[in-house]
Amino acid sequence: MARLPQLLSLSCLGTALALVGGRALLARQPALTPATPTDRLEWLQQWDADPWRRREASLLLAARSNDHHEQRQWLRGQGWGPDPLAALVLKQDALAAAAIGRPEKAQVLWRQLEHRFPDDPASADALYALGGEDPERRRLLLQRFPAHPAALAAALAAGPEAAERRRGALHLARWGARWPGAEARLRQVCKEDGSVLEALQRAQLAEGLAELGDAQGALRCLGPTLTGLGASGRLSLGRALLAGDAQQQHQAEGLLLDLVRSAPTAPEAEAAVRLLAQQGSPAAAAALARLPPRWRDSAPVLARRILEAEPKGDGPHPATDAAALDLLRRWPLDPASRTLQWDLVRERLLAGRWRAAMGLLEAIPTNQLPPPLAARQSFWIGFLQLQLGQDAAARDTWQGLLRRHPGGYYGWRAAVRLGQGDLQLGAGPHLPAGAKSPGDGTDWRPLASGDGTLDRLWRLDQRTEAWETWRHRRGRRAPEGSRELLLEGRLRQGVGDDWTAFGLLEQASLKLDGSQCALEQELERSLHPLRFEAAFRAAATQARLPMELLLGVAKQESRFTPAVRSPVGATGLMQLMPATAAELAGGPVPEQVLEDPAGNTSLGARYMGQLLRHWHGDPLLAVASYNAGPGAVGGWLGPRLRSDPELWVEAIPYPETRLYVKKVLGNVWSYQQGREPGC
Repeated sequence: MARLPQLLSLSCLGTALALVGGRALLARQPALTPATPTDRLEWLQQWDADPWRRREASLLLAARSNDHHEQRQWLRGQGWGPDPLAALVLKQDALAAAAIGRPEKAQVLWRQLEHRFPDDPASADALYALGGEDPERRRLLLQRFPAHPAALAAALAAGPEAAERRRGALHLARWGARWPGAEARLRQVCKEDGSVLEALQRAQLAEGLAELGDAQGALRCLGPTLTGLGASGRLSLGRALLAGDAQQQHQAEGLLLDLVRSAPTAPEAEAAVRLLAQQGSPAAAAALARLPPRWRDSAPVLARRILEAEPKGDGPHPATDAAALDLLRRWPLDPASRTLQWDLVRERLLAGRWRAAMGLLEAIPTNQLPPPLAARQSFWIGFLQLQLGQDAAARDTWQGLLRRHPGGYYGWRAAVRLGQGDLQLGAGPHLPAGAKSPGDGTDWRPLASGDGTLDRLWRLDQRTEAWETWRHRRGRRAPEGSRELLLEGRLRQGVGDDWTAFGLLEQASLKLDGSQCALEQELERSLHPLRFEAAFRAAATQARLPMELLLGVAKQESRFTPAVRSPVGATGLMQLMPATAAELAGGPVPEQVLEDPAGNTSLGARYMGQLLRHWHGDPLLAVASYNAGPGAVGGWLGPRLRSDPELWVEAIPYPETRLYVKKVLGNVWSYQQGREPGC
């Protein structure tokens, strides 16, 4: 009996070592992801010896099911332990219980979640659900999780007492002015409660309205002075006013100038200077002359002066070229330098001044440019080499372009120039059936955010939870740099917000440098997803067009968003005007048909087919006509279209159409090639 304690100790130690060793072996097994087959997940959920792995399998299975009863079945018994995944299980179980008419059970689960995980983002939903008749819980929600979607929804629903409504509006203005419904609430509180609002509160609401582009609403909320409006608010108001009429633009220029002069070292000062430098009015030029010395000698201001000094006509402009070259070499990485470079190069290309264009292009090394601009520069260097009789060098340049940047408009044009391919405009889709888009299980890719929590949520197909966690952690801070922009873009794609996601991804591509190969490849995949596959395939087959052409148009027109409206009334996906849709359909088309991907893409494909037939299959003319109308395009015809189609595109007099043609046809080429950057 004396040896019994020793035997028990050895037995416990052996058991512990076995558990640790077994856990280490289990950790070496392939991670479960949305790409794991369902039958494999079902087996693991029931039989795997690792309880953590069983829980992961349960969450993946629940994410795949649209049946709330089935979701609860998969989640049963998985809310154990202190791991954050337990909080997620409790949240999803509560949501499913409420959806099947079990409010009492949902309340029990919400209370467990609130009690066990008070600081986990999932508890924001518990506070929201339990706070319907409990103002104290709602206030706790706004305080603890201010930027979480549940808090923003609670702020919007605050009331009916005026004080609660004001508190909610102020919260929205600070943490989520773009939340659906926030704009109307900010206006309402400014209008109805203006007499009781303090100056700082009016300024906070005004900044929110200015962020939304409502300059007049912001000014009405502020009253006769800008008291309380800080640098960020003044910048937002100035940007909003610049989108208005001439009087508002003049007001914006004065506001931005005052901002720079009063806070010349603030981050907002640089943005204000760049906005002023982009304005073409004499008042803006005068404002630039009154800037503090540090900003008068900055790249944006000097670039503006160089463009103003550019003589009219197609002749040589040596003074302008010399000043531009000096600026490009001094600030090669500044966005204003890059914009100036292309503006001047384009003018010299259209004037046939090849050597001057080449000098400007070579002033910034190609490897210092982000990928989209590097591809453009490489193509035109090759073009100029060809014009200067350097045929072999041109071919080498274009070959290098295709290796490094095979997709996009300039990849297409380089391939055509080299005789190595062209757009396929024959009937029917060319993408393989069943190809998937980012976030879909069979083509799942890691988020690779560097944040273990976000990466695990994404791996377990908890895309909404990943987005809400990111939103909660980021607070008011906007994403910065290519990595954060890509991350937020992918998270927004994961929750179906392509409209915002593509804007972020485009920004990310313009902030990359040549050393960020992995990010560049991920961006290329994320920028060309396949959405609404069945609708696009059916429309392409019916119209005898390549599906990639329809995808390329829809990505540029609506960012694959069915219900988005253009300022002139075009609806969704391929953005047909109601009159054009009615002409194609032989009568008025109901709004619900235009918002339906199948109906919308069918009409859009029919119109694109008509344009291609009208222009005898020329994609440049057809795509330009989709944007500007065939009548306008008919006036742009000329010999350049056949001899140098790239110059013909650069000569399009509408900047919007010029960019549109390059974007759409670059999209089509990228979809048809499916090749990643060769970095």
